[in-house]
Amino acid sequence: MSSARSPYLRFGLMFAAVAFILDQATKWVITVPLSLEPKGVIEITSFFDLRWAENCGISLSMFASCTDTTRWTLVAVTGLVAAAVAFWMTREQAKGDVIALALILGGALGNIVDRVRFGYVVDFADLHIGTFRPFMIFNVADACITIGVLLLVARALLLGEKAGQADARPSAE
Repeated sequence: MSSARSPYLRFGLMFAAVAFILDQATKWVITVPLSLEPKGVIEITSFFDLRWAENCGISLSMFASCTDTTRWTLVAVTGLVAAAVAFWMTREQAKGDVIALALILGGALGNIVDRVRFGYVVDFADLHIGTFRPFMIFNVADACITIGVLLLVARALLLGEKAGQADARPSAE
């Protein structure tokens, strides 16, 4: 990561905005036109349902506690993470990493808005194989955050050595 401003910052911020808007739009569809909360479940296919879930915790509903203290602590912590990701994005020189960071930023902001508005994050996507549920119920923000983190890890593992070798080469002066 360089100290120079990222040439992809504007693109990254627009990408984060798209992730945020998609997250909030899907949650609006789930809560208003589809009124999922009172229905509980809408079966879509044999492996995917829309299932209402109020997540008061963090990823995978860990540390779930629907108190005001937990709510505002998670808003603050997620806000700090989002700020750090945004700062990283201002300095990141690799377009692929900016995209990954933008997904994380857009997802984090989407879940922050939910916590502020409702006191919990609206989750609704339920992928399953029969009664086996390999994933917790999630939303678009969660998917964006997960994909962003996986992209960063994959790029670091797959491209990290190549980038290090490029930096180690003597200059052609």
